Amino acid sequence: MLRTIIDAFKVPELRNKILFTLGILALYRFGAYVPVPGIPFNEFANAFAQSGVSMAMLDLFTGGALSHFSVFSLGIMPYITASIIMQLMQGVIPAVGRWAKEGESGRKKITQVTRFMTLGLGLINAIGYLFLFKSSAYGVVFSSELPEIVTDIVVVFTLVAGTAFIMWMGELITQRGIGNGMSLIIFTSIISRVPSAIFSSVNLQSDMGMGIAVTILIVLVVLLCIPAIIFVERAQRRIPVNYAKRVQGRRMMGGQTTYIPLKVNAAGVIPIIFASCLIYFPAQLAALFNIGWLTAAADAMSSGWINWILTLVLVVFFAYFYTSMVFNPEETSDNLRKQGGFVPGVRPGSATTDYIKRVINRVTLPGGLFIALIAVVPSILFYFTGNQLIQAFGGTSILIMIGVALDTMSKIESQLKMHNYDGFFK
Repeated sequence: MLRTIIDAFKVPELRNKILFTLGILALYRFGAYVPVPGIPFNEFANAFAQSGVSMAMLDLFTGGALSHFSVFSLGIMPYITASIIMQLMQGVIPAVGRWAKEGESGRKKITQVTRFMTLGLGLINAIGYLFLFKSSAYGVVFSSELPEIVTDIVVVFTLVAGTAFIMWMGELITQRGIGNGMSLIIFTSIISRVPSAIFSSVNLQSDMGMGIAVTILIVLVVLLCIPAIIFVERAQRRIPVNYAKRVQGRRMMGGQTTYIPLKVNAAGVIPIIFASCLIYFPAQLAALFNIGWLTAAADAMSSGWINWILTLVLVVFFAYFYTSMVFNPEETSDNLRKQGGFVPGVRPGSATTDYIKRVINRVTLPGGLFIALIAVVPSILFYFTGNQLIQAFGGTSILIMIGVALDTMSKIESQLKMHNYDGFFK
């Protein structure tokens, strides 16, 4: 691997892309510590330390920016949410679906709508955070010589501007750097929390030696789980496809054998994100409105066995839901028929569609159960131990880090192959 990294820096184009990406990520980490004007830092830090599980998870995905109430407190989540909504709309709204099939012009339309939707979601989140931290649950007083309404406008505008700046940085990395910019920003946010989590884990026990031993044990368990996660992430169910021979002009076409690759975990981490949003949404409402019964329900849903069961069920449900949105068996079957392809032993047309649906349903279940267990087991361990390192290395975090690392390594690999160098995957 070291040899591959040295080879990557020997290629000027690839070296510039890597350095540009690292520079943008460093700028993002700097912005995570620039506070919003008028924030009483010590008072806010004490109030945030008493916040619940949902705020701790949100702070994890912002790389600690939320706990500092910095200009990047909203993080990349508004953009991710807007992107997910646009993906779902492609299967629900015909016009958006046509945009996705129009090539570059259609992608520009989708990107433009996603940007405006990101700003809208960022505005809603900024206003929500403002009222949340000023509510009786937190009681933070925003100090400023300006009138309160002006201070509130400055805070909201700064948070929305920070979200727009993060979105711009992510798009710059995608266009001029290496890898997917938004994914790398989330990856950086999660990785940045690991050192403080390790320090907290070591000092959690009264005995320093015991704390070090527990921390090493957790890290070893995570390292042992990584190969299993990579195996499932790359696992495929391949449906064989044969193409009939046909004559076009003077050439014989077809007669080939290929396959349709169906990933075991086609939905990635999207089901976990959707499930987390639904489970922690009542907790945010309860903190905002301070209603007794809503607070009790939110506390029950945020931790304990109710949270584990809900997470398990919702993750499997959204795994099926998202897979059905991104993979269309009818369209695949129709394309095979038009190209003269068929699945051996299965009639073309509706029979092929039904066969592909059955295979997808069978493959999605183990994939959904796997990512559900990856999400639930660390939560159970964190509930009984209170070790923040387990939260930092939670299921969602590990899946995101491994997925982004594999994708970035594949991008570097393809660049190295173009210049006749061996890549990571020899």
